[in-house]
Amino acid sequence: MFFRPLLRIVPDHLDIRYMRGRYMGLIVSAILSTASVVLFFYPGLNLGIDFAGGIVMEARTPAPADFAKLRVALSAQGVRESGVQRFGDESTVAVRLEAQPNEAANQVMVNKVRVALEQAQPGTRVVRTDAVGAAVSSELFQAGMLALGLSLLMILVYIWFRFEWQFAVGAVVTLLLDLTKAIGFLALTRFEFDLVMIGALLTILGYSTNDKVVVYDRVRENLRKYKTMPLRDLIDLSINETLSRTIGTSMTVFLASLPLALYGGSTLSGFAWCMLFGIVVGTSSSIFIAAPILLFLGEHRLRRDASTPAKPVKAKAPA
Repeated sequence: MFFRPLLRIVPDHLDIRYMRGRYMGLIVSAILSTASVVLFFYPGLNLGIDFAGGIVMEARTPAPADFAKLRVALSAQGVRESGVQRFGDESTVAVRLEAQPNEAANQVMVNKVRVALEQAQPGTRVVRTDAVGAAVSSELFQAGMLALGLSLLMILVYIWFRFEWQFAVGAVVTLLLDLTKAIGFLALTRFEFDLVMIGALLTILGYSTNDKVVVYDRVRENLRKYKTMPLRDLIDLSINETLSRTIGTSMTVFLASLPLALYGGSTLSGFAWCMLFGIVVGTSSSIFIAAPILLFLGEHRLRRDASTPAKPVKAKAPA
């Protein structure tokens, strides 16, 4: 019991007026989402092999990789590589190749790369080879986008049935803004956008939805508990009451993902950094985006302002 106050993240009985900054929150969110849409078109996402098609070979050299020798050796073998880059530590290399017309051509290209790597730095070994055709990559991209669309639709249906429609619209609009910001983050950082990133975006949507449902649940409870409190004050009260849980959950997920971002290697670091960004955006949007939208949509429907005088009820004349 002695250590309990030291572990409390948020003090009790907060009285922060979040709705005073509702316009600023919405304006900043709109600017960031607009910039993210621009980044989506230019420079665009760094599509991985899952969506762009082609061949990716991961190789380990006996000494730190000499990229100049590797490129010369690949060119001597007639390999038109799309990129040779460091992949993790100094002795790990990723070679990206354009998609070939058929499986036989893919195998010929892979063999040429093996020969070139051995000539450039003897003792180099290929540890992974992935090949995806153009048709398959197009199908995977469509399936990934369909998964994101269906998840948003299911979230809309779930919240619509659980709450009033104002809650559902507020949550889905906020989730769309969160999603655009995450896509803008991927376009800006140039992390590979592949099926793993689709999983990261779906995870962000799930986490952000859970966070908003927690706040919305408290709003609904307080609507029944405080029947004359103005909706603006009621939303502020609900956020303050759930802030400790919101920040505690966010910090737990954030700290669990941080080691993956720092030490997870090239395979997991992109996923983890996207998750970290999504946690920050999802947590802040529950307060500064979802709540103001709910206030605008429900101020004259969910709760009339307490300052509005009630209409007098005419007494019936005695029979």
